[in-house]
Amino acid sequence: MPTTSTAVVEGFFKALNERRYEDWGEYLAADVIDHNKVIHGEADEPGAALEGFRQQLAAFGEGTMQPQELISEGPKVVARLLVRGRHTGYHPRMPEPTGRSCEVEQIWIFTVRDQRIAEIRAVSDRLGMFMQLGWDWPTID
Repeated sequence: MPTTSTAVVEGFFKALNERRYEDWGEYLAADVIDHNKVIHGEADEPGAALEGFRQQLAAFGEGTMQPQELISEGPKVVARLLVRGRHTGYHPRMPEPTGRSCEVEQIWIFTVRDQRIAEIRAVSDRLGMFMQLGWDWPTID
């Protein structure tokens, strides 16, 4: 089991990139709250992050989230990521795969409690991602 906040976050990204779904519970609290709308619109409630990550990985089967920097202070870890992927599967925002690739930077802030990620906040270049993938920008109804 990881013993530092940074080790927890590093382990999570390794399990995520290796598609080891069964190991996510080692890094994510069961009631983790993800304030970043991974899929765009999922509930901001405990546990919703797990399904969001699963859907994202299904849509970007070849995708990776590679930490470029990790900065830690107490229970907080800030990760600067290089996120790459090719849209090869169903995604709620764009059901038909485009086959196009994208590469964007993201900043994630994790709160680690009891050696598990309890909260996630993120900032992502969504416009850049949508443009690279050829997706329409969401509209407000």
